[in-house]
Amino acid sequence: MSFFEAEDAVFSTFVLGNAPLKKLADGFDWVEGPVWFGDHDCLLFSDIPNNRILRWSPALGISTFREPANFSNGNTRDREGRLVTCEHGTRRVTRTEHDGSITVIADRYEGKRLNSPNDVVVASDGAVWFTDPHYGIASDYEGTRAEQELPCNVYRVDPLSGKIRAVLTDFQCPNGLAFSPDETRLYVADTGRIFSDDPRHIRVFDVGEGWSLAGGDVFHVVSPGCADGMRVDAAGNLWTSAGDGVHCIAPDGRRLGKILVPETVSNICFGGRHGHRLFITATTSLYAVSLAIRGAVRTTR
Repeated sequence: MSFFEAEDAVFSTFVLGNAPLKKLADGFDWVEGPVWFGDHDCLLFSDIPNNRILRWSPALGISTFREPANFSNGNTRDREGRLVTCEHGTRRVTRTEHDGSITVIADRYEGKRLNSPNDVVVASDGAVWFTDPHYGIASDYEGTRAEQELPCNVYRVDPLSGKIRAVLTDFQCPNGLAFSPDETRLYVADTGRIFSDDPRHIRVFDVGEGWSLAGGDVFHVVSPGCADGMRVDAAGNLWTSAGDGVHCIAPDGRRLGKILVPETVSNICFGGRHGHRLFITATTSLYAVSLAIRGAVRTTR
């Protein structure tokens, strides 16, 4: 059985015909936020409804990293290798210091509580960019039902002052986000409000001097399903979650091919010993597949 579906010849150069899609673990409720720690040879990811962050390693398999975890969702690492986490339960973005202590990066904007930070990236200057849809406060499943105090925005936290700024304010529910390798483009998925007919697509913004954003045209519409978590490879292609697996999108917006996964995919990340293994969180399971292309190592602006 082939797990790959090529729609452009170049996609066949990104995948390995003899590298299977492997289920690494299952039995979860809704997994999200995978992040690779090469220095510890392990992957961390969130099991949101079960209020925990789990660890997977080739040697030991699954173990618990943090429980309770404030209904954590998206995770990434900063320029110093520290874990940065979006927490639904506390409606904040935090950093886990090397000694294990927790630093709050953002929990309010203009005096009002954030909604439920969802996904996060750290730019080369150390700024933390995150999305803040309402999913974690819309029910008691992925957090705690609560009043929404702010629109669903994309924010940037300045690395020096710690000041939070709303950089994108015209989304229904911004979700996954990713920079191009040279950080001249920012991709942001809009997955719309729950039980709505809002447009669901990926938009792309040009990143200028001072991290200003321009553009915002629709880059790609994922089908079936919608885009959630996203990552970029070394050639600048965008790999995004979808209803039937992982889709690979060229920098010009064309879909090049798919990795077919038997569950709805929530998020992905590159990892492994050479950064060429794609880890996939998909509903109740964790999957991985080795590719013939590596994840992007972003250049410093």
